[in-house]
Amino acid sequence: MTTASVRPLWKGRALALAGILLVAFSLRSAVASLSPVVDHIDRDFTLSPVVIGLIGAAPPVCFAIFGLLTPLFERRFGLERVAVVAIAVMAAGLLLRGFAFDPTTLVGATALVFAGVGSGNVLLPPLVKKYFPDRLGVMMTLYSTMMAVSTFLPPMLAVPVADTLGWRVSLGMWGVCAALALIPWLTLLIQGRTDAVADLPRAAEPDPQAITTRTHLEPDAVEVATGPISVAPANPRVFGRMWRLPLAWALALVFGTSSTIAYVSFAWLPTLLVDVGGVTPATAGFLLSLFALVALPCSMVVPILVVRFEATRPLFFVAAGAGLVGLAGLFFIPTVALAVWVMIFGLSAIMFPLSLVLLSIRARTPESAVALSGFVQSIGYSIAAVFPLLIGLLHEVTGGWQVPLIVVAAVIVVAMPAGYVAGRRRTIEDEWERRYGRW
Repeated sequence: MTTASVRPLWKGRALALAGILLVAFSLRSAVASLSPVVDHIDRDFTLSPVVIGLIGAAPPVCFAIFGLLTPLFERRFGLERVAVVAIAVMAAGLLLRGFAFDPTTLVGATALVFAGVGSGNVLLPPLVKKYFPDRLGVMMTLYSTMMAVSTFLPPMLAVPVADTLGWRVSLGMWGVCAALALIPWLTLLIQGRTDAVADLPRAAEPDPQAITTRTHLEPDAVEVATGPISVAPANPRVFGRMWRLPLAWALALVFGTSSTIAYVSFAWLPTLLVDVGGVTPATAGFLLSLFALVALPCSMVVPILVVRFEATRPLFFVAAGAGLVGLAGLFFIPTVALAVWVMIFGLSAIMFPLSLVLLSIRARTPESAVALSGFVQSIGYSIAAVFPLLIGLLHEVTGGWQVPLIVVAAVIVVAMPAGYVAGRRRTIEDEWERRYGRW
């Protein structure tokens, strides 16, 4: 593709640019904006650990369900129409969380939020590819950065806004942000311009030899808030082989461990820091932002280190070791250098981009990549959905955080053999052929 064929991002598609960036901002704010204000909500109606655990389990459950249903809706109704519905559902859920009057309505509104987010996660990359086929790299960087900003900004603002204007405003204001994302997409639909992209320059065809270096642009897999979602049905024969491959199981356990740490942290870390660290809710919200911020440079560096240097095992064990050290600090000396322990624990986020890269380079073909992604997704989300609720139950039963911290540490330890296996320099096809013959 020549330079002359590249159009400015905003020329003739400014509405699409604004819509994509606004949606990207809203996808993560839903995850990080609730837990810092749990103590404020608790003054109006009691939130038991079970309820908080259910709220923490909502993202992986909804992501899995709606990540699989959304492609079916998209083929039936069209990309932009489904996107508008998803954004509207997400905005409505975020606004309704601010009007919740008991735990049931709060959980219901949260489920609505993540139904929209689960669909939005799947729809955003295809929207990028449709409207910006000539600027994929730039756009993927822009929307990934926007999603990262919306991960650490909400917990930083949640408590100060709740202290000043109340927790309902603190939760509901993110619904206003999501509602703004409706404006450009509704305008495009009304103007009938959603199909007027045929004259856009197309990206150059990828080099077949470079397929193993792609991390986010696979045609059959896209990145979501917590991992890749398959957007095409996997070949049943290929998918069935995943159950018999240690490498596929290893990748699923690494992904499941990464997701477990993320969801448990966003559900419980602020409450834990207030209880064991003796900090204020505002400080706990700031520390949750710090935890999320550590992941940003990891997502930029890890793919390079894996693709160029095959540093899978060192990266995994750095992530696992950092997770254990951070948990040990929170367990034994939480009142000393609390921010340091949170930042070290945040380095466990290395597992997330590591999982994404491995899903691309541990398969030879797009077909097997789809099957591997679907397998890893189903196992990983099943694992991740259990632990926010389990941690809440353990906290309620024991009345402390020692046992929950030990359980999270145990998850990391159990995943260590999987991290070692995932570091083998082979594909799932290679492993099948070594064990069973021709792929």
